[in-house]
Amino acid sequence: MSTQDGDDRVIPLGRHHAPLQLRARLYAQVRDFLAERGVLEVETPILSAAGNTDPNIESFSANFSGHVDAGPRERWLRTSPEYSLKRLLAAGVGDCYELGRVFRNGEAGGRHNPEFTMLEWYRVGWDHRQLMEETIALVETALTLVGRRGEVVVESYRQLFLDELGIDPIHTEIDALRAPLSEFGIDPEGLGRDDWLDLLITHKLQPAFPRDRITVIHDYPASQCALARIRPGDPPMAERFELYLGRYELANGYHELNDGTEQRKRFERDNAVRRARGLREVPLDEHLLTVLDAMPDCAGVALGMERLLMCLAGTDAIADVLAFPFAEA
Repeated sequence: MSTQDGDDRVIPLGRHHAPLQLRARLYAQVRDFLAERGVLEVETPILSAAGNTDPNIESFSANFSGHVDAGPRERWLRTSPEYSLKRLLAAGVGDCYELGRVFRNGEAGGRHNPEFTMLEWYRVGWDHRQLMEETIALVETALTLVGRRGEVVVESYRQLFLDELGIDPIHTEIDALRAPLSEFGIDPEGLGRDDWLDLLITHKLQPAFPRDRITVIHDYPASQCALARIRPGDPPMAERFELYLGRYELANGYHELNDGTEQRKRFERDNAVRRARGLREVPLDEHLLTVLDAMPDCAGVALGMERLLMCLAGTDAIADVLAFPFAEA
């Protein structure tokens, strides 16, 4: 099928049909899944006066040319709807989700697009283990769109390293963490313990995950807490999980921190890392920090829809599931 305009140019559309149809079916299924569970769909701002402090994520910024009464002229395109959704939770909206576009600067390639779709939802009164089960159920439901089923394997972060690599990620010395990665010729400059643990996952563990397996890793080292609560103990653990379908990471979930003072410290620590790396500091979300103490006990998860679509379509190229990839946008 094609379209034709007045100057006789023909634009082929055939390659777009299947991924667009699959995406539409997946969105409808996701909305039905969450509606049946009483989770409210909301929309939140795409442009914000605050950015994402995570040193491993770069935000796009834009300049507002209107009246100064509107606030800061520099605005940041969201990298996720997380901060706005948490403000709604603090205001008492209850279980909610957003399915919308997010933006990350510099992430363009065979498996990444700077503009993509994220599904993020929150469950009041839940912890990360309960939300983990619901996320598994959502992915299992999505697999039915293409007539597939997935084996489910759930394992703690520490046990996964022990079982697959014979390494205790909590106590092993950093040189022993580096040793299994020697074949990859990785430059160690500036890499810390958590960086080497991440590299062990991406280079040694993740590639071996079977295609039809849903792998869920939970309870991370406290140093990898991000926006999660830390559970006291020996050792203390960050109450978070990651879900993989095959070798693709699809979702990252937390038993959410609702301590504004602690969250500010984490944001400021992120900006300190940014300074050390020569990166620009990012303004903190003061709107979130002001109300975070009022946010109810809850768990939240973010899931990349393009990654899920890639798994459903059986492709390693993100362009195969986009109407127009970044280079053609």
